[in-house]
Amino acid sequence: AEAINLMKVKHAVITSVDRDELKDGGSIIWYNTIRAVKTLNPSTTLETLIPDFRAEIENIQRIIDASPEVVSHNIETCERLTKQVRIQAKYWQSMKTLKLLKEAGMRTKSGIMLGLGEAKEEVIQTLKDLNNNGVDVVTIGQYLQHTKNHLPVARFIHPDEFAEYREIGYRLGL
Repeated sequence: AEAINLMKVKHAVITSVDRDELKDGGSIIWYNTIRAVKTLNPSTTLETLIPDFRAEIENIQRIIDASPEVVSHNIETCERLTKQVRIQAKYWQSMKTLKLLKEAGMRTKSGIMLGLGEAKEEVIQTLKDLNNNGVDVVTIGQYLQHTKNHLPVARFIHPDEFAEYREIGYRLGL
């Protein structure tokens, strides 16, 4: 909150690692952080990139109660590749988290990485699933291998393909 204030940030994005080992999934510190930022910086808009909190409503409710302007949770990939790409995450659990946020009136956002071996039909289905679960905004980007220990890039996506997905997303209402 103090750093945002000192830098006079107009829009801040806050993220964290998953804290699945904590009973509350880290939702209490999320709540406290959001409230501190908003108290010290009332004109700063805030986007939170949160874990799925195992789709537990009590933990998600803390985010809702703190009321950031945007709540983001990245689906990352299509359903078929989820276990390979997101070792602990579950595709439909993430979708449920996004749906619960939307049902509470939050502006929701998610992101997908391409280049992991997904088929075009799977990307379109993921966009449909996100739309059906109330997501407002979707970002789509190229996956890049972080280290040799991470999954390799299956292919690089041509800009025309990104443009096609953008149009499909718009047609869906994203």
